[in-house]
Amino acid sequence: MQPPHLPPLPALTRAEAEFIDCYLEVLDQLGRINPARGSDTYGALRAAQALASRSGALRDALTLMHERGEAQIHAATLARALRVLDGERRAERVTVPPAPMS
Repeated sequence: MQPPHLPPLPALTRAEAEFIDCYLEVLDQLGRINPARGSDTYGALRAAQALASRSGALRDALTLMHERGEAQIHAATLARALRVLDGERRAERVTVPPAPMS
């Protein structure tokens, strides 16, 4: 059985690709820290420590884009890339889960 065929990533500059990768890594760390979804303090602590370095990498990616003259964020293109890279599921971990039905 072959894995499902994913749509191709849109064409991105190297800096845009780094921006997306760093953004998703920050999102993943925030999801691990989320007190509404977490299970232990040690895991949240480790994620918070990683968040500091990953947010620095995100800042550096945006700085590089700015220095290269990439002044516009092409939201539609980057949103397509986020969807291909499972960004919607990863972003859900940052939100508060719905209240249980009583």
